[in-house]
Amino acid sequence: MFKKAEKIERDIDQDLALLADTLDEVLRDSTSKTQEELSELHRKAKSVLHDARARFNDSSSNLTQHARDVANHADSYVRDKPWQGVGMGAAVGIVIGLLLARR
Repeated sequence: MFKKAEKIERDIDQDLALLADTLDEVLRDSTSKTQEELSELHRKAKSVLHDARARFNDSSSNLTQHARDVANHADSYVRDKPWQGVGMGAAVGIVIGLLLARR
């Protein structure tokens, strides 16, 4: 059920790593480059940033839809089996109470 969210997180991590590498290259090499090479680095950084933003916006909407699907699934499960839902809620409450009491 959570594999889709893990894939989205992995894609975002890869995009951020690529963006960081590109920006590092721009900052590291900006002093020793010609104007033409700087323009190319600028174009490359802009392209990577644009792609990362587009994928992030797409991923966040996919993640939102996935969260809605999970919530709808949980809602239908509790409506079909209300006593199991009450039992799970009580169990979660007990666990949280025990964890808070240990502090």
